[in-house]
Amino acid sequence: MRRDNAGKAKDAASVLCVVPCLNEAQHLDRLIATLLADADQIAFRLVVVDGGSTDGSQAIIRRHMELDPRLTLEENPKRVQSAAMNKAVELYGDDAEFLIRVDAHCEYPARYCERLLAVQSETGADCVVVSMRAEGQGCFQVAAAVAQNSVLGNGGTAHRNDTTGAFVDHGHHALMRIAAYKAVGGYDESFFWNEDAELDVRMRASGFRIYLAGGMPIIYFPRRSPVALFRQYVNYGRGRARNFLKHHERLRLRQVLPIAVAPAVVIALLAPVSPVFAVPAVTWMGCCLVFGAYLGLRAGKPCAALAGFAAMAMHLGWSIGFLLGVFNQKVRATRVARGVDAPVAS
Repeated sequence: MRRDNAGKAKDAASVLCVVPCLNEAQHLDRLIATLLADADQIAFRLVVVDGGSTDGSQAIIRRHMELDPRLTLEENPKRVQSAAMNKAVELYGDDAEFLIRVDAHCEYPARYCERLLAVQSETGADCVVVSMRAEGQGCFQVAAAVAQNSVLGNGGTAHRNDTTGAFVDHGHHALMRIAAYKAVGGYDESFFWNEDAELDVRMRASGFRIYLAGGMPIIYFPRRSPVALFRQYVNYGRGRARNFLKHHERLRLRQVLPIAVAPAVVIALLAPVSPVFAVPAVTWMGCCLVFGAYLGLRAGKPCAALAGFAAMAMHLGWSIGFLLGVFNQKVRATRVARGVDAPVAS
């Protein structure tokens, strides 16, 4: 059997593994070494698509390239993850059957790519997604992780909790058949955030099936400060707003409830007029703090008791982002209707 520069037999299931990257030097060295070592039994190409890192990430990639020809570095002038994935598929997708997306700031279970292929083979799914478990090191990161692993922070969404495996609407992107990916046009590069959920909407609409694999969660490291976490969730909210307006899908309860947080905080500014205006915001804050304290006691970690503060940053950021996203898109639509071409930030 003939072998190519991706490493394995040409008649084996071939994999294009893509890592979108921007300033991920802290995680990149270990990630690349692990992926290459664990993929020794499959026809495998690893492409890191870098958006202009300035922290030494590219030097790490090039050092590994000297040791293993299966690794390639590509540039991503557009910087966003959706563009990175599309570029890799455009350049290398014709030589592979499956696309695996790997995010640099996560840790992955052993033999990750092989296990994804096994799940796909068993289920016949067009996409295999995985669950995510947050872990922290510093005190606030621990609090954020505890919040994100609980209903307080994730609303009970399936891919943020342990699962035994099931067909779902959405999950953390892992493996996709490249034929399905191309059939729906890949990621929408106008989505800077929530691009994975947006792609899943089009996958389902085209009849492709998404399977959430059980027993192989990846480890995610939350933001290390309240400000960074807040900004992240503002962006998440803006992405969800764009997805909602593009596809007109009905929001779930876990998405509807946080939308009310920002209005409640604004209304609380009228508390000097009447204390009743502060009731919604105070109730929300109290629930977060009490539940966060409970999570801390259950986890047996003092820092985990701050989970309520982390959850408040997440809820408020998501609410502001969603409402801003809806407002900006409505303004943009109005300007387009009037023939005004000046862009409005999404």
